[in-house]
Amino acid sequence: QVQLVESGGGLVQPGGSLRLSCAASGTIMFTIDHMGWYRQAPGRERELIATITSGGRINYAESVKGRFTISRDSAKNTVYLQIHVLKPEDTAIYTCNADVFLTHLGASVEYWGQGTRVTVSS
Repeated sequence: QVQLVESGGGLVQPGGSLRLSCAASGTIMFTIDHMGWYRQAPGRERELIATITSGGRINYAESVKGRFTISRDSAKNTVYLQIHVLKPEDTAIYTCNADVFLTHLGASVEYWGQGTRVTVSS
């Protein structure tokens, strides 16, 4: 019904930058409220990085404030995550999440993308 597809991951050297994208698409009518990014590093639990509402309200995890920037293009149903000064500890699978209001249901459903891998290494 609705899919979230991430892109932009890859191998990056420490100190580099990266922009991840997550685009929502579907064959049914929907609108999106919250969108967010999570990551899961090897051997660790998934953690919330940042969220952004349809009104533009943003929240960041304390651990990423200052280096990560979340933004969205509501017209494209796309959320972005800009990461600066990448560190080896940023190595993880980054996954996007969205609260999607399905018009035909009259209710919101949470969707997840498949994730995109980011590896920070020299």
